[in-house]
Amino acid sequence: MIVLLIRASTLPGAAEGMKYFVYADFSRLKDAEVWYAAVTQCFFSLNVGFGNIITLASYNKFSHNINRDAFIITTLDTFTSLLSGVTIFGILGNLAYEMKISPSEVIAAGGGTALAFISYPDALSKFTFAPWLFAITFFVMLFVLGLGSLQGLHANLNGLIKEYLPYTPDWKIAGCSSIILFLVGLIYVTQGGQYALDLVDFFGGTFVIFVCAICEVFLIAYIYGVDRLCLDIEFMSKKKVAIYWRLTWGLLTPLLLILIFLYFIWTLKPITYGIDSLRLPLGLEIFGWSILAVTVIQLMGWFFYYLYANRKYPGIQKLTETFSFKTWGPEGRQRTEEWKKFLEEKNATQQGKRSMIPTKIKAIFLDPYKS
Repeated sequence: MIVLLIRASTLPGAAEGMKYFVYADFSRLKDAEVWYAAVTQCFFSLNVGFGNIITLASYNKFSHNINRDAFIITTLDTFTSLLSGVTIFGILGNLAYEMKISPSEVIAAGGGTALAFISYPDALSKFTFAPWLFAITFFVMLFVLGLGSLQGLHANLNGLIKEYLPYTPDWKIAGCSSIILFLVGLIYVTQGGQYALDLVDFFGGTFVIFVCAICEVFLIAYIYGVDRLCLDIEFMSKKKVAIYWRLTWGLLTPLLLILIFLYFIWTLKPITYGIDSLRLPLGLEIFGWSILAVTVIQLMGWFFYYLYANRKYPGIQKLTETFSFKTWGPEGRQRTEEWKKFLEEKNATQQGKRSMIPTKIKAIFLDPYKS
């Protein structure tokens, strides 16, 4: 990537493309689609909401330094995003120079997979020394990056299957899931594969993930409880959680996510593809919305299932039992006892202090370990 950046910087018109990249048009902040795209890009770049972070984190040591990991990962992600952004916009600026059009027109026509398979190869072909060598290196890099991303997402699926089939060898689970996903993915190499990719990316890769992320944040903040989450982190890391994170997890993040999502839905436009912005066939749009519907129906279905399973309890207790976390805790009897003792000490310390949250709501949502 650094080699490409150096080469892109020497191309005519690259400066205009880079200038377009760093130029800020603050009027676009009023556009909900911009905020939605920014949030979903963060989800995709950091793999937030896909489940693989939780799966991979389950292999960490109990006292693993998550603060350090979060800082390193987000910093490196920001750096690589800026590096790749400057590089690709330098290349697009060169294309705009050669085509005698503005960078915005090139970007509008060359998004998505065209960046990797058209823009970058075009820049590599202009290398004066061994362009074939750099082309091979670039596509090997793409292949390795793809394997890395796939490994994390695949581990999430295989881990879920392993929970239900604990005695099945790992290689059988990985092999069967890989074959099935390979067969499903063949649709992307057909003539209409690009349109199928755009459709699944819009609904499955962003829309569904956004909905799942909102549900996850609300469940953690208001069902499991920010107080309980902070106590868990304090018990594992031996450090108190700052008030900034409490406000972010409990107020700012849920509020911003739901506002962005609702405003985006309100201003949603028909899905289009291609340079001419052609609208997708009605059947494909229905299929895309069905992907989202399956996710939402499944979430609601499990909620009502557990609500029905606790039908023997009266009134509000039925709801509290549905969201009960009595069996939740750290692995190992000794550590569980230490954790319970830690919670008892914290609860005793907190008694008598005023809370911004009504007592009944706190009793339901923030004290799930109490019987």
